[in-house]
Amino acid sequence: MNIPYISAEEIRKNLSMEDAIQCTENVYKLKSQDKTVVWPTIFYEFDPGHADMDIKSGYLPEQHIFGHKTVAFMEANVQKGLPDLVGLIAVFSSETGMPLGLVDGSSVTGMRTGAAGAIGAKYLARKNSRNALIVGTGNQAPFQIAALLKVFPTLETIRIANPHNAGHAAAFASKIRAMLQTDFAIEAASVTFEGVSDLQEAVSDSDIIITITPSHTPLIQKEWVKPGTHFSCIGADMAGKEEIDSQIFEDAIVFVDDLEHCRNAGEIEIPLKQGTLSEDRICGELGDLILGKAAGRKSDTDITVFDSTGMALLDLAVADFLLKKIGENGKKMEQPWEDK
Repeated sequence: MNIPYISAEEIRKNLSMEDAIQCTENVYKLKSQDKTVVWPTIFYEFDPGHADMDIKSGYLPEQHIFGHKTVAFMEANVQKGLPDLVGLIAVFSSETGMPLGLVDGSSVTGMRTGAAGAIGAKYLARKNSRNALIVGTGNQAPFQIAALLKVFPTLETIRIANPHNAGHAAAFASKIRAMLQTDFAIEAASVTFEGVSDLQEAVSDSDIIITITPSHTPLIQKEWVKPGTHFSCIGADMAGKEEIDSQIFEDAIVFVDDLEHCRNAGEIEIPLKQGTLSEDRICGELGDLILGKAAGRKSDTDITVFDSTGMALLDLAVADFLLKKIGENGKKMEQPWEDK
C-alpha cells in the first residue's frame, strides 16, 4: 500500500495564502451550517511550557473525508538543529475508510492558523484600520503577518513585540520584509515594520492586535486598549493559557471558532470562570458572522475579540485541497489501496 505524502516543500510550491484563507473561511461557513463534525482534542504536556503534543480530529461530510492532525511542540529541538513544531495530517475517505494521504502538519498549521487570525480581523476589525501589532515572534508570526496583509493591504504599520525579549522583536522586524517576499511572494514595500520594546505604548496605538504566545498570564491590560481595537487571540489552545486581561471581555463583542473547545481551552476559558464574560454574551462562532446569522461590530468604538483555538477541520480542508491540486497538476500520486 503506497500512501501519498505531501512534504513541506510541496506545500510551499502549491499552497498560497489566498488558498489557505479561502479553505479556512469555507470551513467556518460549513461549521455554522452544521455540516462538520469536531471530535474531542487529546492534549499532553511532556514538559509543561516546553514540550507538548495534541491530536485534533474531525469529519467533513461534503468532502467525504475525515482524519486527524498530530502536532508536537518541542522547544529543545532548536538546540538540536530540528524544527520546534512538527506534525502530520492523515486524511481518510469517509466512504471507504481508506487512507487518502499524509500531509506535513507544521506547514499547513502555519498557513491555516495565519488565515484564521486574519479572517477574524477581516470580519471584526474596523475597515479603516492602519496599525497592527503582532505579539509573539515565534514560528507563527510570519504567517499571521502574511495573511493579515492579504485581507488588509492598506495597513501602514505593523509592530512586532516579544514581551520577554525586545531584541528578538527588533531582529524579527528587520527580516520580515524579506521573509514575506521569499516565503509568500508578498511585496510589502509600503508597510513599516517595527520591533517594539514598550508593549503598552504599542497596544495603545494599534487598531488590530494578534496574540500568538503560549502565555499563562495576561500580557495586555485593559487600560492600555483604545476604543475600536480588534483582537485575534491565537495562542491560548489549552486550559490555563491567557494572553489578554480578562477585563477586556467585559464590554467586548466576542466570537469564537469552536464554542465547545474555546470554552474549555481558549482565551475565553478564564474570563468565563471569573465571571467577566458570561456565555450568553458570546455572539457566536465566526461562521455565523460570515453568513450574516449574527451581528458583529456595531460602531468604530467597539472592542472586538476573535478567540481561535484551531480545529482539525481546517487542516483537513487544506490537506484535501493540496491532495487534489497536486494530483490534478499531473504529479503521479499512488492510490493507497493499490498494492504494488
